[in-house]
Amino acid sequence: MMRKMALLGGAAMLLASGVAQAETLHEALEAAYHSNPTLTAQRAQVRAGDENVPIARAAGRPTLEASAVYQENVLKGDQTGNLFTSDPDRQLVGQLNMNVPLISFGAVRNSVRSAEARSDASRHGLRSTESDLFTRVVAAYMDVIRDEATVRLNQRNRLVIDYTLAQTRDRFDVGDAGPTDVAQAEARVALAISQLETAEARLIASRENYIRLVGNPPGDLAPPPPLPQFPATSEEAVRVALDNNAALLAAQAENRAARHDIDVADAENLPRVSAIGGLNRYDYLGSLAPNTGPRNRDQGTTGYVGVQLKMPLYQGGRVAAQARQARQKYGVTVEQIAAAERDAVAETRSAFANWRSTSRVIDAARSGVRANERALVGIRAEVKNGLRPLLDQLNADQELLNAEVTLVTAERDAYVAGFALLAAMGRAEARHLDFETSLLYDPMVHYDDVRDRVSLFEADSPIPQPVATGTAATPAQDAVIKTP
Repeated sequence: MMRKMALLGGAAMLLASGVAQAETLHEALEAAYHSNPTLTAQRAQVRAGDENVPIARAAGRPTLEASAVYQENVLKGDQTGNLFTSDPDRQLVGQLNMNVPLISFGAVRNSVRSAEARSDASRHGLRSTESDLFTRVVAAYMDVIRDEATVRLNQRNRLVIDYTLAQTRDRFDVGDAGPTDVAQAEARVALAISQLETAEARLIASRENYIRLVGNPPGDLAPPPPLPQFPATSEEAVRVALDNNAALLAAQAENRAARHDIDVADAENLPRVSAIGGLNRYDYLGSLAPNTGPRNRDQGTTGYVGVQLKMPLYQGGRVAAQARQARQKYGVTVEQIAAAERDAVAETRSAFANWRSTSRVIDAARSGVRANERALVGIRAEVKNGLRPLLDQLNADQELLNAEVTLVTAERDAYVAGFALLAAMGRAEARHLDFETSLLYDPMVHYDDVRDRVSLFEADSPIPQPVATGTAATPAQDAVIKTP
């Protein structure tokens, strides 16, 4: 059974700035998606890893090499020690050699499969980075909303306490209040000032963190939309996570790659068969002695074709050690799958419990606000009629402020916990957030472009240009809140 969570409904008056044109959470997520350096760097890392596939494929493709050598023969002679021979004084030799791999006993094939699996793992790692970034952006967005609401509440509290102090001083002047009442009111003004300063400092820090993640200063932030449906139980959430969690899928892909690495290492003990061929062109540049016989030509061309068999016999134990190493590395990935599975289960269960508990806190906090509002009305009337001391009213003002701050904090915590649950289940990525399809980054586009590419030269390939933007030009943040 699925239930839809709609947060920030009744509390929107506390959290919303009230302006018609407000910046939305969707816009903040899109901005981070396109310009956050952590994410853009991970995309570049994935593209770099994609190139391992054509690199692996190249080991099974023909190679063609050309070389040229020019040399001056400064000392000439034959085996009898005769220094006056028909050897040329100088020569220019050009060679063209080709090697076509025929049989590698699975070394190339498994190397390609290993590279493909690691490329798949890197794409899952990109998903994980994307999900983590979005979770941090949501938290930063909600932090700004919470802290702006907290500053407003403290500003209102400061006005109330200032008014109470003024009234108390007026009553003291006419003898209706004592010096203790004035001192208590003055103490609460000092407390209200310190609480407001603390709230403003926290708001500035939250706004700067928002800039760090999103790339631009926060505007008037709109209340976030309701989150999508969640499973009714934590075990249902865990089942979804085990099928979709990016970190777990990445660990499984690394395991597949490590298994292919074993086959690659084992193939190092097996022979390699290649077809070979070549052309040699020599030119003595007219430096042969005049008495050279007719068989010694000044220039000529030779060629050859054949089959080459390379059989490893003894490599000092290196190949055997590499085979053992590959098996141990495979064992590492087996354990990493178990670790990733544990992490996914624990994170999902914890996120589910956190979301459920913080959602319940909202109801309790709302009840607390309503109760404190009623209590404050009654206490003010009783203080006015001399039935209660002023301290009771000051305490009631502080308790109402605390209850309201607790409410906006609970609303923030519940929304962030809900999004963290989506992330743990593998459902907090751009493809789940209703981004425009044409703007989505698809890592498979680059992979499909390069996996089978056979290029002679890539010197003209463009050097990557910065995608992420700096934030040094953004203005330093303050605690000013625009009036609705």
